[in-house]
Amino acid sequence: MKFGTKAIHAGVAPDPSTGAIMTPIYQTSTYVQRSPGDHQGYEYSRTHNPTRTALQDNLAALENGKYGICFSSGLGAIDAVVKLFSPGDEIISTNDLYGGTYRLFTKVFERYGIKFHFVPMGDPESIADYINENTKMIWVETPTNPMMNIIDIAGVAKVAKAHQLILAVDNTFASPYLQNPLDQGADIVMHSVTKYLGGHSDVVMGALVLNDDELASKLVFIQNACGATPGPQDCFLVLRGIKTLHLRMERHSQNGKTIAAYLKNHPKVAKVYWPGFEDHPNHDIAKKQMRDFGGMISFTLVGNKLEDAKTVMENFKLFALAESLGGVESLCGHPASMTHASIPKEEREKVGLVDSLIRLSVGVEDAEDLKQDLANALSKI
Repeated sequence: MKFGTKAIHAGVAPDPSTGAIMTPIYQTSTYVQRSPGDHQGYEYSRTHNPTRTALQDNLAALENGKYGICFSSGLGAIDAVVKLFSPGDEIISTNDLYGGTYRLFTKVFERYGIKFHFVPMGDPESIADYINENTKMIWVETPTNPMMNIIDIAGVAKVAKAHQLILAVDNTFASPYLQNPLDQGADIVMHSVTKYLGGHSDVVMGALVLNDDELASKLVFIQNACGATPGPQDCFLVLRGIKTLHLRMERHSQNGKTIAAYLKNHPKVAKVYWPGFEDHPNHDIAKKQMRDFGGMISFTLVGNKLEDAKTVMENFKLFALAESLGGVESLCGHPASMTHASIPKEEREKVGLVDSLIRLSVGVEDAEDLKQDLANALSKI
């Protein structure tokens, strides 16, 4: 099946008891057994739930993977991956990544003796300089949050394979529609399902997709043993959202291109970060591994004044100032004080995350209305 067909049909089937075309919400905690251990594949809803099973199968198909594993949040999914490792193990991560991931790595797992190295990954071959006998995994985001850096997944996969390391890729910004890391050599794909997969700002969830049987068995064990599982109502909402993923991502990408071009030519904008520009670092890699460039954009203001950034965001009418991204409605955020506040200022600024940087999640509204909203807000500074 092609992507749009998989989004609607993969992993789901009409309910056999009623013919209902939508997957039922199995709002149950437990399941009746005929005899001890003699059940119909379901015992307890932390372990398995039919609505969650349908979603996991659907997600696996979208990423061209064998296994989908859902969690109650994106951070819950990342937490499960890091629990594969032991004290003394080391993980190499990109140096520009979601602040919650950085916080989980440094404030939680470093306390248990796992060491993290945050390094630039524009050139995959440079990663080898940080690998030693304790290194177990490379963690990649691409495009990165919020600087929109592009990392060559196939290039990093080559390095990981040469050193027998696990390669995990956070594919949240791209979604499975724009990019499929497993096809590029990754071992694990992570999604904050909250974002583009759900797509309607009404659910919080995370997911992992992979092909390796042994890794999947370990992660399914952690999913059940640690219990960070989503409920059936949330799974239903995501299944519904995914049915229009291909349509939404096409519009997000179209609008993203329009808004990025508008901002690049605005006299009050200093720099625009969007991988569709030919002068964007690793633009050629983005063209190779992505189907389009998406609707995530970051930009800074001339003069780099925090107060100017606040003024702009306070005067938006359509770009809502809020955490998160990937919904049908346009959102804006201030990473330095919101999503990335847990990262020390000096570390933020090393990668270009300055105080005037504004991150946009361009929605699916009419692009001309969004341009007018930007024009009005920028006119206030």
